[in-house]
Formats: sequence, structure tokens, C-alpha cells
Amino acid sequence: MFSKQMGLGPVSRRNFMLGTAGVAASGLAMPAWARGESLTHAAQGPGEVSGERIALTVDNHHFGVGGRKGHAIAVNGTVPGPLVRLREGQNVRIDVTNNLAEDTSIHWHGLLLPFQFDGVPGVSFPGIKPGETFTYEFPIRQSGTYWWHSHSGLQEQIGHYGPLVIESAEPDPRYDRDYVVLLSEFTPRHPHEIARLLKVGEHYFNYQMQSATEGDMPADERLMWGGMRMNPRDISDVTGATYTFLLNGHGPMDGLEYLFTPGERVRLRIINGSAMTFFNIRIPGVPMTVIAADGMDVSPVEVDEFQIGTAETYDVIVTPPAGSHALVAEAMDRSGMGLASLTSHRGHRATPPPLREPVTLTMADMGMGSMDGASGGAMSHDAHGGMDHSGMNHGGDAMAGMDHRSMDHSMRDTSKLPPDVKVGPGLDMVSPMPMDRMDYPGLGLDTVPHRVLRYTDLKAARMNPHRMPTRSMEIHLTGNMERYMWSFDGRKFSAVTDDPIRFAYDERVRVKLVNDTMMAHPIHLHGHFFELVNGAGMMNQPLKHTVIVQPGSTATFDVTANEPGDWAFHCHLLYHMHAGMMQTVTVRPFPAPEDAA
Repeated sequence: MFSKQMGLGPVSRRNFMLGTAGVAASGLAMPAWARGESLTHAAQGPGEVSGERIALTVDNHHFGVGGRKGHAIAVNGTVPGPLVRLREGQNVRIDVTNNLAEDTSIHWHGLLLPFQFDGVPGVSFPGIKPGETFTYEFPIRQSGTYWWHSHSGLQEQIGHYGPLVIESAEPDPRYDRDYVVLLSEFTPRHPHEIARLLKVGEHYFNYQMQSATEGDMPADERLMWGGMRMNPRDISDVTGATYTFLLNGHGPMDGLEYLFTPGERVRLRIINGSAMTFFNIRIPGVPMTVIAADGMDVSPVEVDEFQIGTAETYDVIVTPPAGSHALVAEAMDRSGMGLASLTSHRGHRATPPPLREPVTLTMADMGMGSMDGASGGAMSHDAHGGMDHSGMNHGGDAMAGMDHRSMDHSMRDTSKLPPDVKVGPGLDMVSPMPMDRMDYPGLGLDTVPHRVLRYTDLKAARMNPHRMPTRSMEIHLTGNMERYMWSFDGRKFSAVTDDPIRFAYDERVRVKLVNDTMMAHPIHLHGHFFELVNGAGMMNQPLKHTVIVQPGSTATFDVTANEPGDWAFHCHLLYHMHAGMMQTVTVRPFPAPEDAA
């Protein structure tokens, strides 16, 4: 039946066995590790390649860190793959050779380039077949901090990613020393096994579920969460229970060092190249000045901590005093951390702070962000990380006066959805009153006693051309957490491949993203930078390629569709994208050559 569906006609058992024998004899379709052959160990941490002609080779390897060992896909023999260092204004040809037994690809995350070299199989090119070499060739039109990764299946989870830095055409006098900090995770579990476990066992990797007596959440709130069949500790799908968190391929016990001389200005290019993890970044006792977001310069803003979503990048400058300082990348759900030492003494390790208490979701994360009467910001929080009871006007204990049955109903009131959102089993929640939370610092960081970066702090360092949007669009982020189904507007990618989001070339569109789920989603648009509508003023809205849409909230951006072609648009949590939270954006028509010049 399988072969008939595939249009290949029936296959007898004899033919099947002969075919299998032929494949095995050829030695091509079955990877070496599956044939029992030993694999070489991938090196920890990236090497570096540069120039106008670069060669990258994708192979199966073995990788181990922190006592965990397993299969990996390495590029040029390292996990992460090499740092690709380029210069603004140059041309580059990159030959990618696939030595795997399956298709592969490389997507150049955040780069402006012809769409056919964007590297997304099924959207912008067919992928790279086993044994083939594909040549990417494009001019470098920008500078800044970016990264690259496979867009084939779940390869990114097992090592197929690396950093990318583009030096500016003019010397940059803002720093004396420059480091890349690439955040990621490693697990010996096969990514398709993780995907299966997420599908069959809700909260499979969550070891921080709230118990019946833990914390100070009132009983009626506990009953409310239970009545809605929702978990207030559902922060991350995959956690430190199976992940070892990495900086440049090194685990917390590896003693990774970033050396400096006291008085130096050190630029840290922080890239979240993880598959599924948001990180909170801090260097206790050392302020950080943010100078770039997603590769684009912003007006400097000094903070003590910031949350970085999957696929985002931030560049910061620090001037640490003599000594050893812990560079901490704490997972958003507080299930583990990546760690390195920023030190003026080679061989000295900084003492890391302890993990903080697990994060608990609030009413705002269920899409009830306006219940405190705020005009668009996050709700205030009490000691247990919950809602601002005083602002709810329910009288006395706010939750005690709440009708739990009607609330459960309101969380699934599909009449609040626009007609183009498909209502079905892939949609289990509707945000009743979603609010813009650009000024929200991120889950778990709204009660810390120091300065935390917010999107409202970001202002473009150079003024944008002034253009008003001529069209608006609303896209809902939808899901069914129990069934692990994820989608845009209630439709998985497999259902909309022939119905892309359409932009006219050079039109300017205001896009509002509405998160009808209780998870934060990092939404990435390929091939473009959009401007966050964050109150900075039309001409200073910060340029980004990825935006975090907080749970039960909205986020809005303006985009000028001036890069023709077909582009991926998706949640950058790998298993959400794999489950269907992805779409194609098509920009047409192609401009005449004289107009594009």
C-alpha cells in the first residue's frame, strides 16, 4: 500500500529484499554509523574560514560533552561548524559538500541575498543530495553578527550550525577585543525520538512541574489552572533534563575562557543557535552595553541582563575589571545553564551564581493581559510570580471572585478569531484579551532587581526611510499543546504550501502577530529585516529578523517587501517548525533590472 501511494506500484517481498540488498551493497544509502562502523570524534568549538572561496563539508561524527555522548552531524569536523568570517562589500562562493546519506542544506540566517541561495529545501531550492556539492554565491551587502544552520529535517539539533561574522567595510573603533559566544544545546537523544516523545507525552521533559503544595499560589488559582487543563510551569518543551547547554560547543564543566586585559573594551557577539532554548544572559557585577540586535546597530543601552530568544543575536560591549567573571547563559526555565569565564588570569575559573527558582506563568501569559487595566505593558506581579490582584477589580481576593467555568470558556471562545483562522483540533486556546508586550523583559525577568533589556529599549542607530504601511495583516500563532500541534492561523505548513503569504514587491505592510498559545515563540522572516513597532518612532524602529511573541500577547512589525522571491516564515523553535508552524512568503513581481539596481 505504501508504494502504491507513492506512485511506484506494488512491490513483492522478493523484489523488496533484492532492492534492499542492492542498496546495502552500494554502501550509499545507509550511513556508516548505522552499519556499525566507528565514527571519528567531532572537535569542540568552531574553527574559522574566510575569503572569497570557502569549502564546507557535512559529515556524520561522534560527539561528547559533559558525560553525554552521541551521534552528531559536524561541518568541517567540528561542533559547532566553523566561524564563517566575511567582509562587507565582498563576493563569496561557498561550496557545501554533503557526505551524509540524506539531503542537507545550509541557510544563512539573517543575510540579505538572492532567494535561491537562502537554503530552504522546498521553498527556495531543492536541497543538497547525498554526495553532491552545491555552490552558494552572493554579494555581502551588510555587516554584523549572524549564524548559519541546516534547514533540512532536524539536523540543526545534532550539530549542523555555526557562527557567521561580517566585518564592516569601515574600521569599527568601539572595541579593542572581539569574541563570538554561540549558544546551543547537545543531547545524545536522536531528534526524531525527541519529536516522538513530545507528541506522545505532554511535558515529557519537564521535571519542574508545580506540586500540590509547592509555592504560594492560592488554591483557587491552582484549581483554575487545573480546570483549564493547563500547566503554569510549561515554559520550555525540551529542558536541561536531556540537554547540556553549550557555549561555542563547550559544556559548563569544560572551563571555556575569554581572556581580556583590564581596561579593554570587549565585544561579545552573542548568538542563540539553539534548537529550543531561550537563554538569560548576565555577567554578575559587569554591566553590558547593547550595541546591536540581530546584526543591526542600535543606540547603545546599558543593562545587567537580557533574554535572547532562539535565533536572535545581540552584540554587547563590556569593560570588566581585573579578575574572573562568570558569563552565564541560564535557560529560561532555569533547568540548567551554559557557562564560561571572562577572565584576566588564564586558567582561573569564575564562580557561577546558583540557578534561580523555576518560572511560573501568569494570567497575562494566558492572553488576559488587559485585566489589570494597563495600556499595553506587562502586568505587575506579586511575590509568587502571579498577577496583580489589586488591579483586577474583582473585590477582595481577585481569583476567589472569578468564575472558573466562564474563564475556561473564554479561553476557547473561537468567535474572537478572524474568519481566516481555521478552528479544529490544532487549536486549543484563544487569547481573550491579548496585549502588546514589547516592554516585557521576558518570562521570569520581570521581578529581578536589576536592569533588563526590553524591546522598547531598542532604537535603530541609523534612521530608517519614512514610509507609512499601505496594508495591514494579522497572523495568529496557534497550537494544541496536548497533541503537540503547531501552526499559523490553525493551518500546518503542509496544508498551505500552495497558498503562501503574498506581498507585492516594494509594498510596505504592517504585520500583527497574535499569540494564541501559552508559549513564547521566536518568529523569523527570511531574506528581510522588519521594523519592530515598539514606540521608538517610525524612523527609529529597530531592524530585526526575529521577534519574540510573548505568550498570550501580540507583537507588531512593519516590513517593506523589497527582496523578491520565495522566503520561509516560521517559529524558530525547531520542533514547532517541524510540527507545522511555518509558512512561505512570496514577493512578486520581480523588478526589472533597471529598477532593482
